[in-house]
Amino acid sequence: MYIYGVQGAPVKVRRPSDYNPSLAAALGPSQPNPNLNLAAVGLTPGSAGGLEGPDRIFVGGLPYYFTEAQVRELLESFGLLRGFDLVKDRETGNSKGYAFCVYQDLSVTDIACAALNGIKMGDKTLTVRRANQGAAQPRPEQESVLLQAQQQVALQRLVYQAGSLPTKVICLSQAINEDELKDDEEYEDILDDMRGEGEKYGKLVNVVIPRPGPNNEPYPGVGKVFLEYADTDASSKARQALNGRKFGGNTVVAVFYPENKFAQGEYA
Repeated sequence: MYIYGVQGAPVKVRRPSDYNPSLAAALGPSQPNPNLNLAAVGLTPGSAGGLEGPDRIFVGGLPYYFTEAQVRELLESFGLLRGFDLVKDRETGNSKGYAFCVYQDLSVTDIACAALNGIKMGDKTLTVRRANQGAAQPRPEQESVLLQAQQQVALQRLVYQAGSLPTKVICLSQAINEDELKDDEEYEDILDDMRGEGEKYGKLVNVVIPRPGPNNEPYPGVGKVFLEYADTDASSKARQALNGRKFGGNTVVAVFYPENKFAQGEYA
């Protein structure tokens, strides 16, 4: 909670890091009486509701440019969140590079910590652990869930490391395979299908699908699809809608692509 103290400056009051719920229970209730009028005594609840208890997770080492939506998307690879707080600078409103969360299903807490801790996001390395304890290992019965979660995180890393700032161009990987591009008629069908899908999200300026050379020699970007939009609003909608979609049994990874590289025909 926040208490407005000397000269109106807010003082934040929180539980200590070594808070022990069982010992505290002997001292009385941990929740305020619902009939208590906090506003009458100048008190307001903090913004991190639902973030107390032993299953609260600390997420450190976040790139400063990550938005709340991006951090939530990463964390929700493991399940819905009951509480979430991306800590920001009070004066600038910018992220401080760390957050706290609690999952609705508390059984995934250790799975999320094990899967996310130590992975690289851009030039940062994540530190993910229970906020009040050291790192814990998932139980054997959780290992299959952990494997699935790590695969999902790998896809998310591809998205974020390729660039989080929107551009007018998105690149789709794993949407098509090379063999489908060799036949002219099949290639035109794929081009039409991708153009029709891309136009659902805004004004589509161009579609580029690199093909193998005449003698099947390797060519940069083969297997990828590039969609160029008139503005970043449309490209952002397309990236959000297409990332994680299934095409021909494959899970598509959609990332923003540098406009200057696309304009120069660099599709690697």
